[in-house]
Amino acid sequence: MGAKRFFLKVFSFSFGTLISRITGLFREMVFAFLFGASYATDCFNIAFRIPNLLRDMFSETALSAAFVPTFCEKMKKEEKKELSLFASNILNFLLLSVGMLTLLLILFAPYVVKIISLGFTKETPKYLLTLKLTKIMLPFLLFISLASWAMGILISYGYFFISAVASAVFNIVSILIPLFTYSIFLKAHLEPIFSMAYGVLFGSIFQFLFLLIFLKKTGYQYYFHLNLADADLKKVIKLYLPVLLGLAAYQINFFINTILITFLEEKSITYLNYAYRIMHLPAGLFGVAVGSVSLQEFSLTEKEKLKENLFLPIKINTLILLPITLVFILLSSPLTRLLYERGRFTSTDSYYTSIALFLYSFLIFPSSLGRIFASYFYSLKDTKTPALISFFSVSLNILLNLILMKKIGFKAFPVSASISSFSQATLLYLLLKKKEKINIFNKERKKFFFRIIILLIPFSFIIYFSFRFFEFLKLPLFFSLIFTLILAFLYLFPLLKKERLF
Repeated sequence: MGAKRFFLKVFSFSFGTLISRITGLFREMVFAFLFGASYATDCFNIAFRIPNLLRDMFSETALSAAFVPTFCEKMKKEEKKELSLFASNILNFLLLSVGMLTLLLILFAPYVVKIISLGFTKETPKYLLTLKLTKIMLPFLLFISLASWAMGILISYGYFFISAVASAVFNIVSILIPLFTYSIFLKAHLEPIFSMAYGVLFGSIFQFLFLLIFLKKTGYQYYFHLNLADADLKKVIKLYLPVLLGLAAYQINFFINTILITFLEEKSITYLNYAYRIMHLPAGLFGVAVGSVSLQEFSLTEKEKLKENLFLPIKINTLILLPITLVFILLSSPLTRLLYERGRFTSTDSYYTSIALFLYSFLIFPSSLGRIFASYFYSLKDTKTPALISFFSVSLNILLNLILMKKIGFKAFPVSASISSFSQATLLYLLLKKKEKINIFNKERKKFFFRIIILLIPFSFIIYFSFRFFEFLKLPLFFSLIFTLILAFLYLFPLLKKERLF
């Protein structure tokens, strides 16, 4: 597993994700332009929350953890027809199970909507509109699950860019449909927010169809084959259930933390949300990419060679995300000012958001390490261990929040998240060390980490003093940041080249 090849896979996944994020931003801009903030947008957001919450159960992350290792294992020894039969069996099982779930949700939509929108009185226009929008968008759950299945196969074959950029198709269709049908709904005396709901529905359909086009290139052929007694199907379900429990832990964590934040001073949740969005950009672009590529590489590697291959994604993670972490720590204030400080978002708001961003930045590196270690477990067909560690991490996070929030307010949440993420990565590594006799800190690797730490000290000075210098020259904030990042990259580039990432 060469460093350059691995990095190119990470880069292609990250680039596809970046395109998807940009189109997602445009989607939000179009939504705001057409509909602003009104009772109709409230109804849409609540209606979309129902399939979106369930989406996590069948997302590419959850399904990949169970499906990709099994598929990659079969790739090593099975012919194309057997692979297609196995994939078709999984597809037909999803059509049956998720299809039935979707149908049940549509039938019982009045009760589901009532539970999730307790503040809406039954039979009022707001409740009825939410109900109609929910019924339109619920099939999104089925098609996004099918898209996740297709992504699992494509990731197994190394189609990382296509897998990551597929979400952009969803966003583009979600943009075009409301733009072209908004006036049609108005002329028909119908609520125009329906155009956004149909955008979501057809966006998920076209995302799945887009992936099917590339699926043909892998040699996949569909078979009308459903065998619920199949050993491989049972294996996937058995691997999938612990991942589902791990996701449930994170949902519980999100729910409890949301309640806890409401006890803090005004604007706390706003500062945390804005800071988290900035922090999540490198974590989502590179952290998820390294984790996804690691899962495919580990799953295709013979067990005897797995130990040798573990260090490479850790090395790339260190070379990419440690410098990014330092950038976010040292430039948290100017980054926040550049992105948010305008209109009603004051300098005081920027100050507190930048504090949250500074503290959240310590989460970037360990969270990506945790994904790498979890991918190693998944490739060994062990999904229980990462799930159990997730429950521990969530429990620690909630406990720390309860202890710290009375003393340091909203700052407790990024501090707790960073500590629990570091603990999660550490525990996963220690369990790997114990179960698989893995040690990533041999003499040669210790030298690598020591060398990187030494080289990142001047890197930190370059970032801090370059920005101060450009600020002293009274350059606009945008150019001060850009020139600082260019100088930092010029310093870092020889290091990356020496490590054969370019």
